[in-house]
Amino acid sequence: MPSPVVLTATNAQPTDTLTSILPSPTIEPSPTKFPLAAVVNGEDISLSEYQAELSRYQAAIGTELATNNPMRVLDELIDQVLMAQAASQTGFVVDEALLTERYDQLADRIGGTQALLEWLEANKYSQEEFYQSLRRAIAVAWMRDQIAAQVPEAVEQVHARQILLYNAGEADQVLEQLGSGQDFAELAEAYDPIAKGDLGWFPRGYLLDPKLDEAIFTLEPGSYSQVVQTEAGFHIVQVIERDLQHLLVPDARMALQRQALQDWLEARREQSEIQVLLP
Repeated sequence: MPSPVVLTATNAQPTDTLTSILPSPTIEPSPTKFPLAAVVNGEDISLSEYQAELSRYQAAIGTELATNNPMRVLDELIDQVLMAQAASQTGFVVDEALLTERYDQLADRIGGTQALLEWLEANKYSQEEFYQSLRRAIAVAWMRDQIAAQVPEAVEQVHARQILLYNAGEADQVLEQLGSGQDFAELAEAYDPIAKGDLGWFPRGYLLDPKLDEAIFTLEPGSYSQVVQTEAGFHIVQVIERDLQHLLVPDARMALQRQALQDWLEARREQSEIQVLLP
């Protein structure tokens, strides 16, 4: 969901393990006279908050695109509530001092208090609604940081190369050539003179296609796979070397952190009581 700034949280102690923050809170829902879009572990997401966020989303990407996935906005709000609840359970508190500090930082970044007030009006935020959104965003950013921090800097990785073909017949022919003793590196260079088929180092879960990822990580150094078909084509992959503790490059670590967040949210949703009440 679009946002004018990227918020990060500090001044709090990280949780030791993800398992300590996974159990869902037990919160009894309180009666409300306002229409609701959803209830997440007893915490309300009002219909007016959802509609306002949907309006901002439509303004950012266009109404036609937004209506293609009408639940995206509500799903994002639910995810935010889940992370804010977990942050609170873990002991992170957004007190008034921190909230005021972040508000002032935003005002300075956007060009002053008046500029921020004008931005709030243009984006249909009341002062109260924005403080509520900012409070939640601070908690969400802190929780996201804790989840990301669980991804280590070094993990098992392989260094691999591939021969990528675009029809099954040619892939089978290349596999026969390899079986007859043709050197894998020479064939890889013939089909890819620039990169020579080199995929570099990467960890489990980094490749987009799970079938290819699974095939590669079953190989010992020096061995090659059978033909693996993906949307990109027909792959034959060779593992050059393997390291149980290889330092992640920034892109790979970010990819694993995104996956960790997705996995955490899926687990949290399974453990939570979520009621969608859209009319």
